[in-house]
Amino acid sequence: QPLKMMERSASDSETEDHVQPLLPPACCSSRYGLAFLSCYGFFVAYALRVNLSVAMVDMLKNSSSANNSSSVCPHHSIPVPKHNHTASVYDWDSETQGWILGSFFYGYILTQIPGGYFARKYGAKWLFGIGILCTVIFTLLTPVAADLGAGYLIAVRVLEGIGEGVSYPAMHAMWASWAPPLERSRLLTISYTGAQLGTVVALPLSGQICFYLDWTYVFYIFGAVGLLWFFLWSCFVSNSPSSHKRITEAEKTYIMASLKNELSPTTDYIPWTSILKSSPLWAIVVAHFSYNWTFYTLLTLLPTYMNDILGFSIQQNGMLSALPYLGCWLLALLGGQLADLLRERYLIRTVNVRKAFTIVGMVGPAVFLVAAGYTGCNYVLAVAFLSISSSLGGISASGFNINHLDIAPSYAGILLGITNSFATIPGMVGPVIARSLTKSNTIPEWQIVFYISAAINIFGAVFFTIFGKGTVQPWAVQNHHRHLPVEV
Repeated sequence: QPLKMMERSASDSETEDHVQPLLPPACCSSRYGLAFLSCYGFFVAYALRVNLSVAMVDMLKNSSSANNSSSVCPHHSIPVPKHNHTASVYDWDSETQGWILGSFFYGYILTQIPGGYFARKYGAKWLFGIGILCTVIFTLLTPVAADLGAGYLIAVRVLEGIGEGVSYPAMHAMWASWAPPLERSRLLTISYTGAQLGTVVALPLSGQICFYLDWTYVFYIFGAVGLLWFFLWSCFVSNSPSSHKRITEAEKTYIMASLKNELSPTTDYIPWTSILKSSPLWAIVVAHFSYNWTFYTLLTLLPTYMNDILGFSIQQNGMLSALPYLGCWLLALLGGQLADLLRERYLIRTVNVRKAFTIVGMVGPAVFLVAAGYTGCNYVLAVAFLSISSSLGGISASGFNINHLDIAPSYAGILLGITNSFATIPGMVGPVIARSLTKSNTIPEWQIVFYISAAINIFGAVFFTIFGKGTVQPWAVQNHHRHLPVEV
């Protein structure tokens, strides 16, 4: 009885705190403007990250004939003119390819925690902007690096990762000052689904660019798109509502009032011991690591699977590889709307929403990923199952993925830096392990890759369900408020 009263009191207190301020319109608001510009930023970041996955198919010497002979399924031959091969091609074995594709993450992991710390201390706007600008610059240098040798290309990809590594921690830190609690799922899914949108556009467009021009233009064109984003970001974004020049007074009051009981009053104090001992944080770490194992394995190797196993050409490859991420983008956006609706209108506790969305967004993909390995040469079924698997993964965007802001909004950037550091490890080792397991490019070898990913996904979902929380933790607010919800 006392336990139920405490839970109800916590939930009621949480709801009362969140609904006090008057909600200003979303249309033309500064908070939604930030959401769409940051969405564009993540679009650029992921377009620059995945374009190499498609370009790699065209960068390899005699890749077409080799892939035709080793492809388990009949190659899809369609009457098209022979595409341009004016750019250089290279003789890299599968192990070297794995290192090139995974090298980005060796730089990416280095700036996760520093990114969260510096964003909290000095502001996230320029950290996020300059980080992605650095990635743009090194992307433009990719063709030169490839000509110099695989080692130079790996070094450039590592430097790209260092620049892009600050993006998620910086944006989480920025949303801690911009996202009202009952709009978090909506705003953050708009912002972060730029990653899926970038993947959706970059994969097929990279294939078309490789086909009609050559693979070097993949990096030049997306680099130019990134330079345009940096100009817009510099002009129209501010670190917080209080420093924004064009925000309305009503919106500024609404945002600041809704967050006043959740943010720590100082940027100097960071409770490192409490953070590292927090079981809700480690629940996010395990879930984030597990989800990213599958996500990064498919992100880097799906074009290779489409080419080497299912026999699709470079032109078809990008289009079909993008389908899973189109579904992921759509379900992430719809999931964000549904999550906030459940919390706001039906008063379902935040922790229950986060856990439910995490289970659907991790167990569902595991089931369909394993199923995809048993479709043989049924191309329609294989692409359908891979698409459903990645699409369901989008649901988790409103699960563990934004839970940092629920448990410690003041330290959300630092927390994301910690979880994303662990979650980057799959990007470093996943492609290498997958390529080492698929040296002969047979369906049974790829089934092993899919089984490993599915098992890790399910473990992460179970762990988060057991240990995840949904309210601000006591250590996350330096000056504790009388009505701060405590979850037991």
